[in-house]
Amino acid sequence: MEIIFIGTGCGMPSSKRGSPSVLIRVGNNNLLFDTGPGSLRKLLEAGFTYKDIDYLLYTHFHLDHIADLGPFIFASKYLLDLREKDLFILGPPGIKEFYNKLTSFYGKQIQDLNYELKIKELRGNFSTQDWEIHTQSLPHTSESIGYRLKDKRGKVIVYSGDTEYCESLIKLSKDADLLILECSFSEKVPGHLYPEVIGKVAKEAGAKWLVLTHIYPVCDNYDLLSPVKKVFSGKITIAEDLMKIKI
Repeated sequence: MEIIFIGTGCGMPSSKRGSPSVLIRVGNNNLLFDTGPGSLRKLLEAGFTYKDIDYLLYTHFHLDHIADLGPFIFASKYLLDLREKDLFILGPPGIKEFYNKLTSFYGKQIQDLNYELKIKELRGNFSTQDWEIHTQSLPHTSESIGYRLKDKRGKVIVYSGDTEYCESLIKLSKDADLLILECSFSEKVPGHLYPEVIGKVAKEAGAKWLVLTHIYPVCDNYDLLSPVKKVFSGKITIAEDLMKIKI
């Protein structure tokens, strides 16, 4: 699997980081997790377009994670570069209602597509012949979920989205080959993770490789790694926009 960090920031503007979006290439599919504002353009910088994505997967409905859903569908109607293959949208319960509200507002701008748009609300598992996903409700918003992706080799990637520390996150992350956790702030803020507790999650889960993302601009003034290393002795990386990882 190849992981490309399209955006590693948050909803606050940053000259260093785009809004949250992670592309994972597994089997013959391109899976794009979250599409914060500007991620459609950042995707282009990574060498991909709206025509290359097979699945859009969402953790929750905050704007910094889902704002480019409408623009993604709108762009796919561009007559000079028309998308023709089907598109799957996966997300927590409520994703269908979210999409319906978008269409009620934007109308034909994101309707009358040249392909089939398939939307599925996830309550547990989803699988194809090349990979499978398990989701877990996590404490951030009422709909927030995290993702556990496993390929045919048994390799596991976990993407937390926004969350606090909880046993459900430990269970989701158990023995992950790559654990992608949000690291919004340098100290405790409700609804988010911070370095000391991130190290605790990675250690308790037995993760092999930990990557920090969803980083607020205020964190530029802090050492995020040292507090994590005090708790977790495995490999640790701070994600940067357009960074690539293979496992």
